[in-house]
Formats: sequence, structure tokens, C-alpha cells
Amino acid sequence: MTQIRPAVFDDLAPLSELLDGYRQFYQQPSDLPAARRFLELRMGLGDSYILVSEASDGSLTGFVQLYPGVSTVGLNARWTLNDLFVQPASRTQGTGRALMEAAARLAQEHGVARLILMTQVENQRAQALYESLGWQRNTAFYGYLLDVK
Repeated sequence: MTQIRPAVFDDLAPLSELLDGYRQFYQQPSDLPAARRFLELRMGLGDSYILVSEASDGSLTGFVQLYPGVSTVGLNARWTLNDLFVQPASRTQGTGRALMEAAARLAQEHGVARLILMTQVENQRAQALYESLGWQRNTAFYGYLLDVK
């Protein structure tokens, strides 16, 4: 049985490994120390919400990370679901679905009006999950990116 819970500092080592695997999924080089520093900063600043899936043996099998934001037009809170990752051995067991459902509950508990996310066009497996949970593809707005570094 998988339990979904907020990440704590004691999770840093296994959570860093998951984040490193997530980054490699997106063709980034493995850098475990950088992943750990990034998570330490997020957790230290409290500028994101991280939920983890914990297996019955205590191992972490996945995570979801959300960043709070606001909508000027909507005059309300809108969070970005920035990251969802389930280790390959735990996929197709409902872990991603459980993490997504827990993220939605957390947002509701905080009075958030809307969650948003972006996913790669090729990631049809994730898109199928999102759509099965009621997420709708945005066809009204284009997304743009600008590298400033």
C-alpha cells in the first residue's frame, strides 16, 4: 500500500535520487548533489509543496511538486504543478494518479482556484493520466518560453 504524504527533511536522500531520475527523464545529466541542493533550498524556503509516495517498506517511489502563484485576472490563487515523477519500477500501479489526486486535495485545502501544468507533447502517457483526472488541455492560450541566462 502506498501512502502519500508531505516531504520532510529526512526524505532528502531518497527524494534527491527521484529528482535526479526525473531530470534524466528530461535528458538532463545526472547530478545528485545539485538535485539535493535544489531540494534543500525549496524545503528551506518553503516556496513549494512537495508530496511523496511512500511504499509499505518505507521507500519513496515518486513525488509531485507544486509552486504557489496567483492570477491577476482571476484575483485568486493558482498553483503550478511543475513536477510529477514515479520511479519506473512503480509505474502502472496507481502511484502517479494518487500523487495527482493528493495534489488536487492539497490545493483545495488551501483555497486554490486552479492548478496548471505543462507537459511534453510526446508524453502521451502522462497526458492520458491528466485527462482521466479531469484536466483539460488549454487551447485558448499559447505558452512561451524565454531563456534569460
